[in-house]
Amino acid sequence: MLLTADVGNTEIVLGVFDSTELKHTWRSSTQPERTSDELALLLAGFLEHRGVDLRADITGLCVASVVPDVTGAFREMAAAYLSHEPVIVGPGMKTGVSVVTDNPREVGADRVVNTLAAFTAFGGPAIVVDFGTGTNFDVVSENGEFLGGVIAPGLQISAATLVQRAARLTRVELEAPPSVIGKNTVEAIQSGLVFGTAGEVDGIVERIRRELGGATTIATGGLAPVVIPHCRTIDHHEPFLTLEGLRLVHGKNVDD
Repeated sequence: MLLTADVGNTEIVLGVFDSTELKHTWRSSTQPERTSDELALLLAGFLEHRGVDLRADITGLCVASVVPDVTGAFREMAAAYLSHEPVIVGPGMKTGVSVVTDNPREVGADRVVNTLAAFTAFGGPAIVVDFGTGTNFDVVSENGEFLGGVIAPGLQISAATLVQRAARLTRVELEAPPSVIGKNTVEAIQSGLVFGTAGEVDGIVERIRRELGGATTIATGGLAPVVIPHCRTIDHHEPFLTLEGLRLVHGKNVDD
C-alpha cells in the first residue's frame, strides 16, 4: 500500500492507495513543531483505525510539502520507521511535468502534482483551482506543462484578516448565507467571503480561458465545497486530486 501526504500550510491531507484505488483519507492540522516520532504515532494511529499497519502494510511513501520543517519530519520518520526511501516531490524529481515559469524551483510541489493529475485525467489545457490556505490557480498547457498561475488569499485568510482589522466584526462560519444581501452582520460577512470568492474564481478563470482559448477547470482543496456551488466556471470537482498526483509521481520514481 502507498501512503501519500499533501502537506499544506494549514492542513496535511493523507491518503492510502491499494494499487490505483484510494482506500482511506484523513486530514490533520499542520504543526511544524511536531517531531518525527510524534508524526509516526499520528500516522500509525490513523492507519490502525482502518486496520492498516504502518510497518507491515505500507510499502511506499510519497510527500508533497510546502512546509520545510514538516518535510524534514517525514524524512526522519521514514528513516526510523519504514524500510523504504520516501519519494519527496521537489526539484530534480521525475514528474513528467515541464515547469515553464521564470524560476521553476520556486513552484510549490503541490502545484506540480496537481498539474500531473489534472492532465492525466482531463488533458489540457486545464486550470486547477485549489481552495486551501490560499486559492491557487494552476494553469496546464495542452501538452501538460505547468505554465504558471494565480495565487489569491484563501477563505480562511480573508476571514481572519477581516476580523483582525475591524474591531466590531466577529468570526463567522464559512458557509453561504440565504441571499447575497445579508440581513445581519454575520450574513453580510458570509456573503462577502463566499460569494466574493466565487466571483473572484469565475473572473480569473474566464480571463485565463481567454488567454488560452479555452480550458477545462477542476476544483480541489478542503474549502472547495463551500465555494464551487456558487461558481459557474468549475467543470469538475476532484477532492483528492493532489493525492492522485502523488500516486502518479511515485509510480514514475519507484520500480515496481
